[in-house]
Amino acid sequence: MKTPKEIVDLMMENDLFSQWMNVSILSIDKGNCKLQSTIHKDMLNGFEIAHGGITYSLSDSALAFSSNAYGHQCVSIETSISHIRPVFVDDVLTIECEEIHRGKTIGIYSVNIKNQENKLVAKFKGTVNISQKEW
Repeated sequence: MKTPKEIVDLMMENDLFSQWMNVSILSIDKGNCKLQSTIHKDMLNGFEIAHGGITYSLSDSALAFSSNAYGHQCVSIETSISHIRPVFVDDVLTIECEEIHRGKTIGIYSVNIKNQENKLVAKFKGTVNISQKEW
């Protein structure tokens, strides 16, 4: 069976959106990961703050990496996000995903996104379906 790093490296090869978001993987383990990304100009909305889809997508990537790191393919079945503070161009975001529960077919995860001042900018919760298909 592949290691968590090998699985995430394989996922990242074809994950053009995470690549576009400049996702750096700081740490990865079964059920947990820590990512980083810097906000660039083409991630902004009409209010000149990061589009809410950016923090959502960063959280979704963290959910995918954390849940798939066990070696079984997982896909999200329910997610939600709370946007707490605005995110600006050049902000450096740290995205931390933590496993809350993992059963035979369902996993539940919590993601915190903080800016370079260590202030919480978004809170995400995701549920995944765990398949028996291996990486």
